[in-house]
Amino acid sequence: MTEASGLIRGLEGVVAAETQLCDLDGANGRLAYRGYDIADLARLATFEQVTYLLLHGELPKAAQLDSLVVQLTAARAIPTELVQAFRLMPKDTDPMRVLQASVAILGMSDPDTTDNSHAANVRKAVRLTSQFATAICAHHRVRQGKEPVTPAAGLSHAANFLYMLTGERPNQPAIKAFDASLTLYAEHELNASTFTTRAIVSTQSDLHSAVAGGVGALKGPLHGGAGEAVMHTLMEIGEVANVEAFAQKSLAAKRRFMGMGHRVYKAGDPRAAILRGMAEEACRQSGQFKWYEMAVKLHERISKEKGLIPNVDFYSAPLFYSLGIPVDLFTPVIAAGRIAGWSANIVEQHDDNRLIRPRADYIGPKRRDYKPIEQR
Repeated sequence: MTEASGLIRGLEGVVAAETQLCDLDGANGRLAYRGYDIADLARLATFEQVTYLLLHGELPKAAQLDSLVVQLTAARAIPTELVQAFRLMPKDTDPMRVLQASVAILGMSDPDTTDNSHAANVRKAVRLTSQFATAICAHHRVRQGKEPVTPAAGLSHAANFLYMLTGERPNQPAIKAFDASLTLYAEHELNASTFTTRAIVSTQSDLHSAVAGGVGALKGPLHGGAGEAVMHTLMEIGEVANVEAFAQKSLAAKRRFMGMGHRVYKAGDPRAAILRGMAEEACRQSGQFKWYEMAVKLHERISKEKGLIPNVDFYSAPLFYSLGIPVDLFTPVIAAGRIAGWSANIVEQHDDNRLIRPRADYIGPKRRDYKPIEQR
């Protein structure tokens, strides 16, 4: 690279886009979607309303929400070819790898797949948001040797997800907790997966290709996979009485604690505080309170010793587990929420596009003369 520049590893602190979607104040631990505080949205809105807000810029009026619900409901079914593909996949395939393939396959049958106009991107976003949930649940059922559960009319997006996953209609507290979780994960500025989707569509690629790339980025343990790692840690601890000994041993070994700390938040992740309360209630209702107790005790011990504050993934782990979600589906569940934010970012990028093409500082050998092979 010849231009004067300074290397910023991981692009930390670099502003790469203007956005109207997410206001993330890391210094003060605040988060808002299009001006609405995340705590209000998680407590008072539904995921459907949040999806509309991200795509259209305003919270929906009653008729607008009804229209979106009709669109989501109409799009829930996935092609039989996709279900057949699930049956051919190895049963131990990572569900995130399956989800990435699912998005690509869904793009093959979407009527607007190559249309990058604003209206077409919004239509694709709504369809894929709905199909995402169905695909995750259908694959899970197939790998268990069961038939996929047909989506139920009259159930909300969150309720249908839990119903399609388990085959049992969830109770209202479970629906509310899961719905709020989807909202909390829906959008988070230029995180790794969202940046990936914007980089892909900046080439004038399409929504399905971009979302498939976002799924691949979210798969990593330093991003969406952190929740799975937290739950595996809690399972390793086993019982509340073992937390102190585990913490001492792990601290002595300088073990990394997943779900602790955040690149942007310096005053705490506001989503973690909301999820903590929901995790407490969900774990208590499900009779699995020990997971919440372990999480709290480990959080307090590690925070005291290292000053680390839990991020959103720390308390989502016991919450998801108490709702009957298998550990290897934690990251796909996060994707089921984040699809709303990915889609809104894709629409925003297409509407005012510039190719994302950063530079690199070359640190390899200086220019060398080529020598014939017999002289090397």
